[in-house]
Amino acid sequence: MVEKILERFQVKYLQILDATGNLVDKLPKLATKDILNMYRYMVLGRLLDDKMLALQRQGRIGTFAQIKGQEASNIGPAYALEKEDWLVPAFRENAALLLRGLPPENLIQYYGWDERGSKIPEGVNMLPTCVPVSTQTLHAVGLAWSFKLQKKKSVVLVYFGDGATSEGDFHEAMNFAGVFKLPVVFLCQNNQYAISVPRSKQSASQTLAQKALAYGFEGIQVDGNDVFALYEATKQAIEKARKGGGPTLIESYTYRLGDHTTSDDASKYRSQKEVQEWLKKDPIDRLRKYMEREKIWDKKKQDVLIKELTQIVEQAVKKAESIPKPPIEDIFKYMYAEMTPELKEQFEYLKSVEE
Repeated sequence: MVEKILERFQVKYLQILDATGNLVDKLPKLATKDILNMYRYMVLGRLLDDKMLALQRQGRIGTFAQIKGQEASNIGPAYALEKEDWLVPAFRENAALLLRGLPPENLIQYYGWDERGSKIPEGVNMLPTCVPVSTQTLHAVGLAWSFKLQKKKSVVLVYFGDGATSEGDFHEAMNFAGVFKLPVVFLCQNNQYAISVPRSKQSASQTLAQKALAYGFEGIQVDGNDVFALYEATKQAIEKARKGGGPTLIESYTYRLGDHTTSDDASKYRSQKEVQEWLKKDPIDRLRKYMEREKIWDKKKQDVLIKELTQIVEQAVKKAESIPKPPIEDIFKYMYAEMTPELKEQFEYLKSVEE
């Protein structure tokens, strides 16, 4: 039997800054001010994350997903966007949302008690946080399709986790984007676990990036704790999409240092030794080591930054908690266009209890 090879595929891997903060590839075209700004928002994301965890433990906000360990995966891709581009988040992109212009108090408000925290400021091209797994990939493709029909140059960047690649929505979005060569960049934050399910139990694929090949476009795996590599890979993908070259799937190979959410206990399914090994690859420490080596950062600047950003976070908490709570009946009135009989019954009961 004579075998005929129809096609051969390969998946590239990109790393620019290694775990010790040394360059192992060419630095992207970034001014010093940009590098400092990247670091600023990564640190702000971490500080807000820590504060929100404390608030949740105090019962002042509800369940939320920490971004700890994934700050580079947040900031690197988002930093590559232009103002006319759109960001479509999942639920672990708080640092990226801050970078794009969402006030920190909005995040506290949203996770605490009030859906109005999801309101995106005027002029900021971004969709609200999306908790259902992978549904936002379809929203992103819809946006990209509209831009192509209108002959706009805007590009969409959509975030999702490794667990989303097991959902049908993800595959439908990838297929549609590939067929119509849409201006969308798929950013998979592969943090090694979909809640308690390890990456190895989700897919037999060697990489998640290679899933793009089945849909006719490029997939690349990137060191997810390397903000420079993520910026560069996303920048190239955006430029290609803007020129009509179609979509790209970027697999950010990273790790969540915290629990899946504040209602999870990760110690039940992963070892402390594993966490400690990934702590050595902390994206914030990595970037700081590079900046110190390049003489653009030092302890004095670090202390000043921490003090400034801590004040911003504390002020955000005060602002959020000073916002009047929405009427509790909004839960019933705005669930559907018209209240169902069950909701009406519950609403009437609530009113009688309050009276």
